[in-house]
Amino acid sequence: MSGSKITYGDAGVDIDLGDQASSILYAAAKKTWENRNGLIGEIVCPFDDFSGLRAIDISNLPSNTLMGMGFDGIGTKMELAERINKHDTIAYDLFAMVCDDAVVRGGEPGIIGSVLDINTLGRDDGSYLDIIRQLADGYVKAAYDANVAVINGELAELGRRVQGYGKFNYNWSAGLIWFANKARIFTGAKIKSGDSIVALQEHGIRSNGLSLVRKILEHKHGATWHEVKINNRSLAEIALEPSKIYSRAVVDMYGGVDNEQKVEIHGVAHITGGGIPSKLGRVLRPTDYGAILEDLYDPPEIIKYCQEHGNVPDREAYTTWNMGQGMLIITPEPDIVIDIAKRHGIGSKIAGKISDATGISLTNNGLYRDKEEILNF
Repeated sequence: MSGSKITYGDAGVDIDLGDQASSILYAAAKKTWENRNGLIGEIVCPFDDFSGLRAIDISNLPSNTLMGMGFDGIGTKMELAERINKHDTIAYDLFAMVCDDAVVRGGEPGIIGSVLDINTLGRDDGSYLDIIRQLADGYVKAAYDANVAVINGELAELGRRVQGYGKFNYNWSAGLIWFANKARIFTGAKIKSGDSIVALQEHGIRSNGLSLVRKILEHKHGATWHEVKINNRSLAEIALEPSKIYSRAVVDMYGGVDNEQKVEIHGVAHITGGGIPSKLGRVLRPTDYGAILEDLYDPPEIIKYCQEHGNVPDREAYTTWNMGQGMLIITPEPDIVIDIAKRHGIGSKIAGKISDATGISLTNNGLYRDKEEILNF
């Protein structure tokens, strides 16, 4: 049978562009290795190539060191980046999801490996390598904030298996290796009635509840909702606010594996999907205690905007979004926690305390607070 030759490029995969993209991500990963110099998780690379050998130096692990892993992704937040072609902050969301989950149990984030699935890199002059460069730039900056090293830059062109908004679409997920001192693992056993709960402020949506956000905004403004501006910023830009990464500050507080413990911490809740009721509730589950939260941060304006135009009740908002606090820290020494958070550029305050009564009671800061001042979960 005769006919024209069909190439791999015709199928949407360009080997040369793929190698260039991998080189960009690998170069970005190399810049992050210095974050772990002299620390557990230092990178050893005897063969310097993006497909070469890379290993983790664990020759001097202290006694009673544990190692664990965590995995997560960005969910649907990358669609916001696709809508306004701004991709240089999305790595913050990826790293926040895995690194901030690690410190919930007392883990010190060390090494990240990621997989970037894309539909296509384009062809020749119409390639999307500039977007890969944006992603790589965010990679380096987010890794510094999390104090982790990135060990790879895996990328795969999957054609129509990956879809989204516009011509360039992607999904990004990561695996994290963390280390912990067995004696410093947070089990909930040390939580006591009267312990303070410190809220770490979040100015954006993080990477949870974005499906509801997009549904509300499209229902209100139509398919091009991302072009609508509020105070000279598009709705997509506001919703794309990068997640705050708290792990470096929290590790500084309790000392990670073998550094100085600066403050006593009894529990940490990372406020992601399910909100405060789910995530704080999970931390309190091994105990007979509850929590009273009387001074939480107000939710970001984008959340209030979605509440208003989606008619989202406050109770549902608090079980969907972070509502202004990305992390809650249980401690008998709140002033020290607040001081360390400040040194890391993180807003924080005493939001409440641990209670003898079970359940979580919070003073409502949602849009409809006048209708229900206290929410009980």
